[in-house]
Amino acid sequence: MFRFQKDQKIANIAGVKIGGNPGELPTALAGTIFYEGHDIVEDANEGLFDRKIAEDLLNSQRASSDETGNPCLVHIFGNTEQALSNYIDFVSEITDSPFLIDSPDPLARMAAAEYVSEIGLGDRAVYNSINMTIGEKECKVLKDSDIDSSIVLGFNAMDSGFKGRMQLLESGTSSMDKGLIDISLECGMCNILIDPGITPMGNGSGVSLRITLAAKAKWGLPVGSGIHNAPSSWEWLRDKKKHDPLVFKMCDIASAVMQQAAAGNFVLYGPIENAPYIFPVAAMSDIMIYESAEEFEIEPASSHPFNRLV
Repeated sequence: MFRFQKDQKIANIAGVKIGGNPGELPTALAGTIFYEGHDIVEDANEGLFDRKIAEDLLNSQRASSDETGNPCLVHIFGNTEQALSNYIDFVSEITDSPFLIDSPDPLARMAAAEYVSEIGLGDRAVYNSINMTIGEKECKVLKDSDIDSSIVLGFNAMDSGFKGRMQLLESGTSSMDKGLIDISLECGMCNILIDPGITPMGNGSGVSLRITLAAKAKWGLPVGSGIHNAPSSWEWLRDKKKHDPLVFKMCDIASAVMQQAAAGNFVLYGPIENAPYIFPVAAMSDIMIYESAEEFEIEPASSHPFNRLV
């Protein structure tokens, strides 16, 4: 393993620390709830759902986190402003974990940013995401909000290769006068979590791993991704799933190890139902990464799986 020459920044989101050199902090894991097609959702527009099952899922993730030492976040997905506010109310009552605000509708995301500020939860919220589509209105909403943590999505739709994504983060594109990192700072983000963006297998999925290393070496910021989206969109694997669902789940969960081995600090691991499986896998990877970096005088945090499980 290795130690970066660049000083590595550590984000502190409501007590959850993310970042550092390989082996220093346990990998933070975020499970998604209320996602598209989630069978506990009864009305995706109104944000109605089976509260008992949702509570069980949140508690299961927390129990897995407490066991291994890997901190957890809740990735909240909602289609509408109403749905997101209902989900945020529920999640914040059940758990004290930080949560990600995610929606395909930027207006819903912006409304949620304003909502968490109004109810005093801005310090626990992670905006997902600041990306190349951001405009003046969204920037103003974030700047005026209490949110100071955000995923910064490095996917460049005009040039999805390594250079294009790094350029987007550093200096922007032909339609932007600055890079996403500078824009994030102007939006008031103190905790910047870089996500290189995941593309399908066969379409540059591995680029995100290279960017993880390059971004940490260049800026020292925490980096991670929803790497499970690469195998989960793999047509060959999706076909295998029809005959053996376990094969699909194994690849989906195991992909997290690739992100960790590339010095990643956080993983958006997909459906929160997978918490009992992903946390042991991530803990195993964290332990091995620490042991490989021990000679670089890296001390693992007290909550690190090495100190908790070995």
